Amino acid sequence: MRVGAFVLAAQFPGQGPGEALHRAVRSAEVAEAAGLDSVWLAEHHFVPYGVCPSAVTLAALLLGRTERLRVGTAVSVLPTVHPVALGEQAALLHLTSGGRFSLGVGRGGPWVDLEVFGAGLAAYEKHFPESLDLLLRWLRDARVGSEGERFAFREVPVVPRPGDLIGADGHGPAGPEVIVACTSPATVRLAAERGLPMLLGMHCDDAEKADMVALWRSHALASGHAPETVAAAGHVSAGVVQIADSRTAAEETLTKAMPGWLKQGLEAHVTVDGRQRAMRDPVRYTELLCRLHPVGPPRLAADRLAATAERTGITRFALLSEGSGDLAATEDNVRRLGAEVLPLLR
Repeated sequence: MRVGAFVLAAQFPGQGPGEALHRAVRSAEVAEAAGLDSVWLAEHHFVPYGVCPSAVTLAALLLGRTERLRVGTAVSVLPTVHPVALGEQAALLHLTSGGRFSLGVGRGGPWVDLEVFGAGLAAYEKHFPESLDLLLRWLRDARVGSEGERFAFREVPVVPRPGDLIGADGHGPAGPEVIVACTSPATVRLAAERGLPMLLGMHCDDAEKADMVALWRSHALASGHAPETVAAAGHVSAGVVQIADSRTAAEETLTKAMPGWLKQGLEAHVTVDGRQRAMRDPVRYTELLCRLHPVGPPRLAADRLAATAERTGITRFALLSEGSGDLAATEDNVRRLGAEVLPLLR
Protein backbone atom coordinates (compact mmCIF):
# COMPACT_ATOMS: atom_id res chain seq x y z
CA MET A 1 0.00 0.00 0.00
CA ARG A 2 1.33 3.43 -0.98
CA VAL A 3 0.10 6.45 0.96
CA GLY A 4 0.74 10.02 -0.12
CA ALA A 5 -0.38 13.55 0.68
CA PHE A 6 -2.88 15.44 -1.46
CA VAL A 7 -1.85 19.12 -1.44
CA LEU A 8 -4.38 21.76 -2.50
CA ALA A 9 -2.60 24.87 -1.17
CA ALA A 10 -5.97 25.78 0.32
CA GLN A 11 -6.42 29.41 1.37
CA PHE A 12 -8.47 29.45 4.56
CA PRO A 13 -10.39 32.55 5.70
CA GLY A 14 -8.04 35.17 7.08
CA GLN A 15 -5.02 33.77 5.27
CA GLY A 16 -3.14 34.98 2.22
CA PRO A 17 -1.95 32.94 -0.77
CA GLY A 18 1.63 33.04 0.47
CA GLU A 19 0.68 31.33 3.71
CA ALA A 20 -1.23 28.64 1.82
CA LEU A 21 1.69 27.98 -0.53
CA HIS A 22 4.20 27.87 2.33
CA ARG A 23 2.05 25.25 4.04
CA ALA A 24 1.88 23.30 0.77
CA VAL A 25 5.66 23.22 0.41
CA ARG A 26 6.17 22.25 4.05
CA SER A 27 3.59 19.47 3.69
CA ALA A 28 5.71 17.88 0.98
CA GLU A 29 8.98 18.27 2.87
CA VAL A 30 7.48 16.74 6.01
CA ALA A 31 5.85 13.97 3.94
CA GLU A 32 9.24 12.79 2.71
CA ALA A 33 10.74 12.90 6.21
CA ALA A 34 7.70 11.01 7.58
CA GLY A 35 8.10 8.16 5.09
CA LEU A 36 5.09 8.85 2.87
CA ASP A 37 5.25 7.59 -0.69
CA SER A 38 4.16 10.66 -2.62
CA VAL A 39 2.61 14.10 -2.82
CA TRP A 40 -0.11 15.03 -5.30
CA LEU A 41 -0.55 18.68 -6.24
CA ALA A 42 -3.84 20.29 -7.22
CA GLU A 43 -4.19 23.15 -9.71
CA HIS A 44 -6.76 25.94 -9.65
CA HIS A 45 -7.14 29.41 -11.10
CA PHE A 46 -8.64 32.58 -9.62
CA VAL A 47 -10.15 30.94 -6.50
CA PRO A 48 -9.01 30.54 -2.86
CA TYR A 49 -10.11 26.88 -2.93
CA GLY A 50 -6.53 26.25 -4.02
CA VAL A 51 -3.97 28.90 -4.90
CA CYS A 52 -1.51 26.82 -6.94
CA PRO A 53 -2.10 27.85 -10.58
CA SER A 54 0.53 25.50 -12.03
CA ALA A 55 0.91 22.05 -10.55
CA VAL A 56 3.89 21.23 -12.78
CA THR A 57 5.74 24.34 -11.59
CA LEU A 58 5.21 23.46 -7.94
CA ALA A 59 6.15 19.86 -8.75
CA ALA A 60 9.48 21.07 -10.14
CA LEU A 61 10.22 22.92 -6.91
CA LEU A 62 9.32 19.95 -4.74
CA LEU A 63 11.26 17.46 -6.85
CA GLY A 64 14.29 19.68 -6.32
CA ARG A 65 13.74 19.82 -2.56
CA THR A 66 13.21 16.07 -2.08
CA GLU A 67 15.23 12.97 -2.86
CA ARG A 68 12.88 10.00 -2.64
CA LEU A 69 9.31 11.28 -2.82
CA ARG A 70 7.17 10.73 -5.92
CA VAL A 71 5.57 14.02 -6.94
CA GLY A 72 2.44 14.08 -9.09
CA THR A 73 -0.10 16.54 -10.40
CA ALA A 74 -3.69 16.02 -9.30
CA VAL A 75 -4.36 17.39 -11.70
CA SER A 76 -2.97 19.51 -14.50
CA VAL A 77 -6.08 20.88 -16.23
CA LEU A 78 -5.65 19.78 -19.84
CA PRO A 79 -8.23 21.98 -21.64
CA THR A 80 -6.46 25.20 -20.59
CA VAL A 81 -2.96 24.23 -21.78
CA HIS A 82 -1.41 23.03 -25.03
CA PRO A 83 -0.76 19.27 -24.73
CA VAL A 84 2.67 19.62 -26.33
CA ALA A 85 3.73 22.29 -23.83
CA LEU A 86 2.54 20.10 -20.95
CA GLY A 87 4.24 17.07 -22.50
CA GLU A 88 7.54 18.92 -22.74
CA GLN A 89 7.30 19.96 -19.09
CA ALA A 90 6.40 16.42 -18.01
CA ALA A 91 9.33 14.97 -19.95
CA LEU A 92 11.68 17.50 -18.39
CA LEU A 93 10.55 16.67 -14.85
CA HIS A 94 10.64 12.93 -15.55
CA LEU A 95 14.22 13.05 -16.82
CA THR A 96 15.68 15.48 -14.30
CA SER A 97 14.07 13.80 -11.28
CA GLY A 98 15.18 10.30 -12.16
CA GLY A 99 11.63 9.17 -12.92
CA ARG A 100 9.92 10.47 -9.76
CA PHE A 101 7.26 12.52 -11.55
CA SER A 102 3.67 11.44 -12.27
CA LEU A 103 1.43 13.48 -14.58
CA GLY A 104 -2.20 13.53 -13.54
CA VAL A 105 -4.53 15.26 -15.99
CA GLY A 106 -8.19 16.15 -15.89
CA ARG A 107 -10.97 17.93 -17.76
CA GLY A 108 -11.53 20.58 -15.09
CA GLY A 109 -14.83 22.45 -15.17
CA PRO A 110 -16.74 24.98 -17.29
CA TRP A 111 -14.98 27.81 -15.49
CA VAL A 112 -13.94 31.29 -16.61
CA ASP A 113 -10.43 29.86 -16.98
CA LEU A 114 -11.49 28.72 -20.45
CA GLU A 115 -12.17 32.34 -21.41
CA VAL A 116 -9.05 33.80 -19.83
CA PHE A 117 -6.70 31.32 -21.51
CA GLY A 118 -8.52 31.45 -24.84
CA ALA A 119 -9.44 27.78 -24.88
CA GLY A 120 -13.20 28.19 -25.19
CA LEU A 121 -15.98 25.99 -23.85
CA ALA A 122 -15.43 23.38 -26.58
CA ALA A 123 -12.04 22.54 -25.08
CA TYR A 124 -13.88 21.37 -21.96
CA GLU A 125 -17.00 19.86 -23.49
CA LYS A 126 -15.64 18.30 -26.69
CA HIS A 127 -11.87 18.26 -27.17
CA PHE A 128 -10.53 16.53 -24.05
CA PRO A 129 -9.99 13.19 -25.87
CA GLU A 130 -8.06 14.91 -28.66
CA SER A 131 -5.88 16.76 -26.15
CA LEU A 132 -5.21 13.59 -24.15
CA ASP A 133 -4.23 11.57 -27.22
CA LEU A 134 -1.89 14.29 -28.44
CA LEU A 135 -0.25 14.43 -25.00
CA LEU A 136 0.22 10.65 -24.98
CA ARG A 137 1.75 10.65 -28.45
CA TRP A 138 4.18 13.35 -27.36
CA LEU A 139 5.28 11.24 -24.39
CA ARG A 140 5.69 8.06 -26.46
CA ASP A 141 6.80 8.90 -30.01
CA ALA A 142 9.99 10.36 -31.49
CA ARG A 143 8.19 12.76 -33.84
CA VAL A 144 4.69 14.18 -33.56
CA GLY A 145 2.34 16.12 -35.81
CA SER A 146 -1.37 16.76 -35.54
CA GLU A 147 -4.33 17.10 -37.86
CA GLY A 148 -7.02 17.32 -35.21
CA GLU A 149 -10.00 19.62 -34.92
CA ARG A 150 -8.37 21.70 -32.18
CA PHE A 151 -4.66 21.16 -32.82
CA ALA A 152 -3.08 21.11 -36.26
CA PHE A 153 0.65 21.42 -36.90
CA ARG A 154 3.43 19.90 -38.98
CA GLU A 155 5.47 17.02 -37.62
CA VAL A 156 8.25 18.06 -35.23
CA PRO A 157 10.85 16.11 -33.21
CA VAL A 158 10.16 15.42 -29.55
CA VAL A 159 12.91 17.09 -27.50
CA PRO A 160 13.72 15.96 -24.86
CA ARG A 161 12.58 12.37 -25.32
CA PRO A 162 10.99 11.03 -22.11
CA GLY A 163 12.50 7.61 -22.84
CA ASP A 164 16.06 8.87 -22.47
CA LEU A 165 16.08 8.48 -18.69
CA ILE A 166 19.61 7.67 -17.53
CA GLY A 167 19.76 4.43 -15.59
CA ALA A 168 16.36 3.13 -16.76
CA ASP A 169 16.27 -0.67 -16.90
CA GLY A 170 14.11 -0.81 -20.00
CA HIS A 171 11.33 -2.78 -18.29
CA GLY A 172 9.14 0.06 -17.03
CA PRO A 173 7.28 2.77 -18.94
CA ALA A 174 9.45 4.87 -21.23
CA GLY A 175 8.04 8.16 -19.93
CA PRO A 176 6.28 9.58 -16.91
CA GLU A 177 3.24 7.85 -15.50
CA VAL A 178 0.00 9.43 -16.76
CA ILE A 179 -3.17 9.29 -14.64
CA VAL A 180 -6.65 10.60 -15.53
CA ALA A 181 -9.05 12.15 -13.02
CA CYS A 182 -12.39 10.40 -13.50
CA THR A 183 -15.76 11.63 -12.25
CA SER A 184 -18.09 10.10 -14.85
CA PRO A 185 -18.53 6.77 -16.65
CA ALA A 186 -17.56 8.43 -19.94
CA THR A 187 -14.18 9.50 -18.56
CA VAL A 188 -13.67 6.08 -16.95
CA ARG A 189 -14.15 4.47 -20.36
CA LEU A 190 -11.85 7.03 -21.97
CA ALA A 191 -9.07 6.21 -19.51
CA ALA A 192 -9.68 2.47 -19.81
CA GLU A 193 -9.44 2.50 -23.60
CA ARG A 194 -5.96 4.01 -23.26
CA GLY A 195 -4.95 1.82 -20.34
CA LEU A 196 -4.43 4.82 -18.06
CA PRO A 197 -5.03 4.51 -14.31
CA MET A 198 -7.64 6.70 -12.62
CA LEU A 199 -7.57 9.31 -9.89
CA LEU A 200 -10.89 9.05 -8.02
CA GLY A 201 -12.23 11.97 -5.99
CA MET A 202 -12.58 12.30 -2.24
CA HIS A 203 -16.34 12.84 -2.55
CA CYS A 204 -16.85 9.20 -3.62
CA ASP A 205 -17.46 6.39 -1.16
CA ASP A 206 -15.95 2.91 -1.46
CA ALA A 207 -18.96 1.49 -3.33
CA GLU A 208 -18.79 4.22 -5.97
CA LYS A 209 -15.05 3.74 -6.39
CA ALA A 210 -15.44 -0.03 -6.62
CA ASP A 211 -18.03 0.41 -9.38
CA MET A 212 -15.72 2.74 -11.30
CA VAL A 213 -12.80 0.31 -10.99
CA ALA A 214 -15.01 -2.54 -12.20
CA LEU A 215 -16.15 -0.48 -15.20
CA TRP A 216 -12.55 0.48 -15.97
CA ARG A 217 -11.39 -3.13 -15.83
CA SER A 218 -14.13 -4.47 -18.07
CA HIS A 219 -13.67 -1.69 -20.61
CA ALA A 220 -9.87 -1.98 -20.57
CA LEU A 221 -10.10 -5.72 -21.25
CA ALA A 222 -12.64 -5.13 -24.02
CA SER A 223 -10.22 -2.59 -25.53
CA GLY A 224 -7.52 -5.25 -25.84
CA HIS A 225 -5.31 -4.54 -22.85
CA ALA A 226 -3.62 -7.59 -21.34
CA PRO A 227 -5.22 -9.02 -18.18
CA GLU A 228 -1.97 -8.65 -16.23
CA THR A 229 -1.74 -4.99 -17.24
CA VAL A 230 -5.33 -4.39 -16.21
CA ALA A 231 -4.83 -6.13 -12.87
CA ALA A 232 -1.71 -4.05 -12.11
CA ALA A 233 -3.25 -0.65 -12.87
CA GLY A 234 -2.21 1.85 -10.21
CA HIS A 235 -5.44 3.73 -9.54
CA VAL A 236 -5.28 6.44 -6.88
CA SER A 237 -7.98 7.17 -4.29
CA ALA A 238 -8.17 10.75 -3.01
CA GLY A 239 -9.36 11.38 0.53
CA VAL A 240 -8.94 13.39 3.72
CA VAL A 241 -6.82 12.45 6.72
CA GLN A 242 -6.80 13.87 10.23
CA ILE A 243 -5.05 11.94 12.98
CA ALA A 244 -5.88 12.62 16.62
CA ASP A 245 -6.09 10.67 19.86
CA SER A 246 -9.84 10.32 19.42
CA ARG A 247 -12.31 10.36 16.57
CA THR A 248 -14.18 13.25 18.16
CA ALA A 249 -11.05 15.39 18.36
CA ALA A 250 -10.14 14.71 14.74
CA GLU A 251 -13.63 15.51 13.49
CA GLU A 252 -13.79 18.71 15.56
CA THR A 253 -10.54 19.93 14.01
CA LEU A 254 -11.98 19.55 10.51
CA THR A 255 -15.51 20.75 11.19
CA LYS A 256 -14.17 23.96 12.75
CA ALA A 257 -11.94 24.86 9.81
CA MET A 258 -13.02 23.21 6.58
CA PRO A 259 -16.54 24.65 6.11
CA GLY A 260 -15.24 28.23 6.01
CA TRP A 261 -12.61 27.29 3.43
CA LEU A 262 -15.10 25.29 1.35
CA LYS A 263 -17.68 28.05 1.40
CA GLN A 264 -15.40 30.81 0.18
CA GLY A 265 -13.53 28.50 -2.19
CA LEU A 266 -16.52 26.94 -3.90
CA GLU A 267 -18.48 30.20 -4.12
CA ALA A 268 -15.57 31.84 -5.96
CA HIS A 269 -15.91 29.55 -9.00
CA VAL A 270 -17.38 31.43 -11.98
CA THR A 271 -18.72 29.57 -15.01
CA VAL A 272 -17.64 30.68 -18.46
CA ASP A 273 -21.17 30.70 -19.89
CA GLY A 274 -23.22 31.83 -16.88
CA ARG A 275 -24.69 28.40 -16.14
CA GLN A 276 -25.77 27.82 -12.56
CA ARG A 277 -23.78 25.27 -10.57
CA ALA A 278 -25.15 23.58 -7.45
CA MET A 279 -22.78 24.03 -4.51
CA ARG A 280 -22.35 21.46 -1.78
CA ASP A 281 -23.34 22.49 1.73
CA PRO A 282 -19.92 23.08 3.35
CA VAL A 283 -20.83 21.67 6.76
CA ARG A 284 -22.54 18.56 5.42
CA TYR A 285 -19.72 17.98 2.95
CA THR A 286 -17.14 18.18 5.75
CA GLU A 287 -19.17 15.72 7.81
CA LEU A 288 -19.37 13.38 4.80
CA LEU A 289 -15.60 13.47 4.33
CA CYS A 290 -15.10 12.69 8.02
CA ARG A 291 -17.30 9.61 7.67
CA LEU A 292 -15.65 8.34 4.49
CA HIS A 293 -11.98 8.78 5.22
CA PRO A 294 -9.24 8.14 7.81
CA VAL A 295 -10.29 10.74 10.37
CA GLY A 296 -9.62 9.67 13.94
CA PRO A 297 -7.00 7.74 15.94
CA PRO A 298 -4.27 5.80 14.10
CA ARG A 299 -5.95 2.39 14.30
CA LEU A 300 -9.22 3.74 12.88
CA ALA A 301 -7.32 5.49 10.10
CA ALA A 302 -5.40 2.35 9.19
CA ASP A 303 -8.56 0.24 9.24
CA ARG A 304 -10.37 2.67 6.93
CA LEU A 305 -7.53 2.68 4.42
CA ALA A 306 -7.31 -1.10 4.53
CA ALA A 307 -11.08 -1.40 4.09
CA THR A 308 -11.04 0.88 1.06
CA ALA A 309 -8.22 -1.15 -0.47
CA GLU A 310 -10.11 -4.40 0.13
CA ARG A 311 -13.42 -3.10 -1.25
CA THR A 312 -12.03 -1.30 -4.29
CA GLY A 313 -8.74 -2.96 -5.12
CA ILE A 314 -7.05 0.46 -4.93
CA THR A 315 -3.81 0.53 -2.95
CA ARG A 316 -2.57 4.06 -3.68
CA PHE A 317 -3.90 6.99 -1.66
CA ALA A 318 -3.65 10.78 -1.91
CA LEU A 319 -4.82 12.19 1.41
CA LEU A 320 -5.59 15.85 2.10
CA SER A 321 -3.76 16.64 5.33
CA GLU A 322 -4.20 20.43 5.52
CA GLY A 323 -7.84 20.41 6.63
CA SER A 324 -7.04 22.21 9.88
CA GLY A 325 -5.79 25.23 7.94
CA ASP A 326 -2.90 25.56 10.38
CA LEU A 327 0.75 25.00 9.46
CA ALA A 328 1.91 23.41 12.71
CA ALA A 329 -1.19 21.19 12.89
CA THR A 330 -0.72 20.11 9.28
CA GLU A 331 2.90 19.17 9.87
CA ASP A 332 1.94 17.20 12.97
CA ASN A 333 -0.84 15.47 11.05
CA VAL A 334 1.56 14.33 8.32
CA ARG A 335 4.14 13.16 10.86
CA ARG A 336 1.53 11.11 12.74
CA LEU A 337 0.29 9.60 9.49
CA GLY A 338 3.82 8.42 8.76
CA ALA A 339 4.82 7.37 12.26
CA GLU A 340 1.59 5.89 13.63
CA VAL A 341 -0.58 4.82 10.66
CA LEU A 342 1.82 3.52 8.03
CA PRO A 343 3.37 0.89 10.34
CA LEU A 344 -0.10 -0.55 10.94
CA LEU A 345 -0.59 -0.96 7.19
CA ARG A 346 2.72 -2.71 6.65
